[in-house]
Amino acid sequence: MGDAHRRLALIGAGPMGLAAAKLLVEHGIDFQGFELNSGVGGLWDINAPRSTMYETAHLISSKKMTEFSDFPMRDEVAEYPSHREMKRYFQEFAEHFDLIKHYHFGAEVLSCSPLGDPDEGWRITWRNDAGEHIEEFSGLLIANGTLSEPNMPTFKGDFSGELVHSSEYRSASQFDGKRVLIIGAGNSGCDIAVDAIHHGTACDLSMRRGYYFVPKYVFGKPADTMGGAIKLPMPLKRIIDSTILKWFVGDPQKYGFPKPDYKLYESHPVVNSLVLYHAGHGDLRIRPDVARFEGKTVHFKDGTSEDYDIILAATGYKLDYPFIDNALLNWQGDAPQLYLNCMHPDRDDLFVLGMVEASGLGWQGRHEQAEMVVRYIKGLRENADDARALQQTKAQDFTRATGGVDYIDVPRMAYYVDKATYRKAVTQWIGKLGGQQA
Repeated sequence: MGDAHRRLALIGAGPMGLAAAKLLVEHGIDFQGFELNSGVGGLWDINAPRSTMYETAHLISSKKMTEFSDFPMRDEVAEYPSHREMKRYFQEFAEHFDLIKHYHFGAEVLSCSPLGDPDEGWRITWRNDAGEHIEEFSGLLIANGTLSEPNMPTFKGDFSGELVHSSEYRSASQFDGKRVLIIGAGNSGCDIAVDAIHHGTACDLSMRRGYYFVPKYVFGKPADTMGGAIKLPMPLKRIIDSTILKWFVGDPQKYGFPKPDYKLYESHPVVNSLVLYHAGHGDLRIRPDVARFEGKTVHFKDGTSEDYDIILAATGYKLDYPFIDNALLNWQGDAPQLYLNCMHPDRDDLFVLGMVEASGLGWQGRHEQAEMVVRYIKGLRENADDARALQQTKAQDFTRATGGVDYIDVPRMAYYVDKATYRKAVTQWIGKLGGQQA
C-alpha cells in the first residue's frame, strides 16, 4: 500500500464521500478530498454543477430507513424529506464530524493515472480557480456518485418540439400550458409526471415495461419500515409482499399500466402513492413504448399516435468516471466488476464507493461499505491477518451479492444487490477487521 504516512485521495463530498471522510478521520488515515461543488451534499444540492435534482424531489425511502445511524435526522424533519432538507442534513453531518477542512471545494479532478505497477499509487491532475495542479497519492477512493450522466436513448425520426432528459428538469413551470409526454416510468418519471399533470394541458406516460408500485404508507406508517426482524426467504417474502401490494395498490393494469414481465424485486419498485391515483382519475394516460417521432407527433408501438409540445425522457443514468480509464476499474458490461461493489480484485490502492443500489440499503448500508474499505486499508498497513484474508478473497472469482435474485438486464440494475445478502457480507468483514457487526 506504500508508505503509511502518504495520503489517499477521496473524490466526492456527497453522502458516500462524507461517510468515507468521517471514517478515514476516525481511523487516523491521512487523505485529501476533492469536490467539484462549492459545498457538500452531492446531487442533493440542486445548485451543484452536476446535480440532477428537481424542485419537488423527495426521498423515496423514509428518513429512519435512510439516515446514518450515528447521526439521526432531526425530529422535525418530515418522514420523506425534501432535497432541501437532505442538503441541510449532509451539511450538518459534515460540520458535526469536522470534515469540511479535509476538502478542496470547487476542485475538478481531470485525470487519475497509476504511478506504476498496481499499488504504487496515483498521479492526480485537478484544477480550481488557481489553475491546474498535479499531486501524487498512495491510494484513490472514488465517490462521485452514480446519478449524474444521463442515459439518453436514440429515437427514430425527429421531434420538432422540446425534447429534454430528466437531468435537465428543475421546475414544473417548464410544463406550463404544454402537452407533455414522459418517457420512462421509474421513480423520477412518475414523480415528474405528477408535476406535469398540474401544469401541462395534458400528460401521457410512455412505458416500455411494467413496474411494481409501492405506496409510501402502509397502515399509516412508511412502507419501508414495515419489514419485521425475521428475514424471510425470497419466495415467501414475494408471496407476502405481493399480497400486501394487492391490498393497498390493487391492480395497476386496470388503469392501463402494463403487467411486469419479471418477478417482484427483480427490478427497483416505484415508490409513489399519486401516480396510480391520477391514472385512476383520468389525469394521466398510459402509453406504450415509442416507435418514432414525426414533427410534433409521436407514434407508439401499438399503432396509436399523439401530438406533444414537450417530451421528457426519464430514462435514467449511466455510471460515469470520466477522470479514469474504465479498464483500470475492471469494467465489464455496464459496470465495474468489483468485490462487494467496491474492491478491485487486483489493486489495493483503488476503491469505488457508492456504486451499490438496493431497496432499503439507505445511507447506513453505504456507511458500512465505507467502513469495510477503510478498515481494510488500515489492516493492510498494519499487516493484519484478516486484511490479508480479505485481499485473497477479493482476488478470487466472485459474484455480485444478489441473494439469488435474477435482476432484469438493464444498465441501472448492473450494480444492484440484495440488501440482506450484501449487508451480511460487509458486516462480517467489518467484524473480522476489528469493528462491530450489525
